[in-house]
Amino acid sequence: MNTPEQAAPGQQFGEKIKAKGAISYAELVDLMQGKDSLRIKVKGTVEEVCQKKGCWLTLKAERPGDKPLFTGFKDYAFFMPKDLSGHVVVMQGLAYRELVPVEQLQHLAEDAGASPEEIAAITEPEEQLRFVADGVLVVE
Repeated sequence: MNTPEQAAPGQQFGEKIKAKGAISYAELVDLMQGKDSLRIKVKGTVEEVCQKKGCWLTLKAERPGDKPLFTGFKDYAFFMPKDLSGHVVVMQGLAYRELVPVEQLQHLAEDAGASPEEIAAITEPEEQLRFVADGVLVVE
């Protein structure tokens, strides 16, 4: 698996996808009301990328009250460049709701470079809207 060190528009990861038909993350949040899961294509700005190996990313929340969209990659078949933060991407895959256990929240905080104090402050599981991407296209 050869992930480029630097992100650039036009790069494809996983399945080849097109940007056409993608909805915004805010629209996804609205569409997920009352649903457990939904196959969809979503477009947004990357907020954070796993700095260990690029094995997850988050999309920035577009509205106050929404949380960043945690995204993993189907079957860990591909990873993202670690400098993808700030780039706009289109992702195709499955949006779903999950109760995330404390241990996983702490692990993700550690991957993101949180301090030991910030990690220790995570003491409750959290229901989150999440995404598993089949394919990712770097748009900008």
